[in-house]
Amino acid sequence: MRSTRFLIPGFVALIAAATVYSSEILNQQRVVRAIAVLHPTEGNKARGVIVFVQKNGYVEITGEVTGLTPGFHGFHIHEYGDCSDPKALSTGGHYNPTNKPHGAPDSTERHVGDLGNIHADSSGKAIIRIQDKVISLNGPYSIIGRGVIIHSGPDDLKTQPTGNAGARVACGVIGIAAPVSE
Repeated sequence: MRSTRFLIPGFVALIAAATVYSSEILNQQRVVRAIAVLHPTEGNKARGVIVFVQKNGYVEITGEVTGLTPGFHGFHIHEYGDCSDPKALSTGGHYNPTNKPHGAPDSTERHVGDLGNIHADSSGKAIIRIQDKVISLNGPYSIIGRGVIIHSGPDDLKTQPTGNAGARVACGVIGIAAPVSE
């Protein structure tokens, strides 16, 4: 009898901890839609909104960026969602949890954050429509809370570790978006 008296409180504590843990898992929200509002870095005019929608097996990325110079611009997810530095250097490097080399968005050897290039027309506007099978809004490669960077020049898709895309001209933080009413 004596040993049971000590086991019951331990068992009750174990059940309580398991219940709290289970409740946390059940209450975790599956992210379906995220958004990043891009603001210009110091001395630049680029701004826009990018929407990320989790689909079955890929993330659909759509948006519009204005204030760019005409041509191609590197487009990456960066490690930190911190745009506090005037040149957005506080976002760190490309998001690369798998420790792979920089590469093209369709390459098997690439940073998770390597999304290639966007193209700005003669007025400086880029319309973004991308489907990416590597990033995710949930799980181990989630981009929620990370930074989105638009660079001044094109990503050459090979130079290590950044693609030689130049300065950062716009920065935004990826956050969970409000549900869309149908």
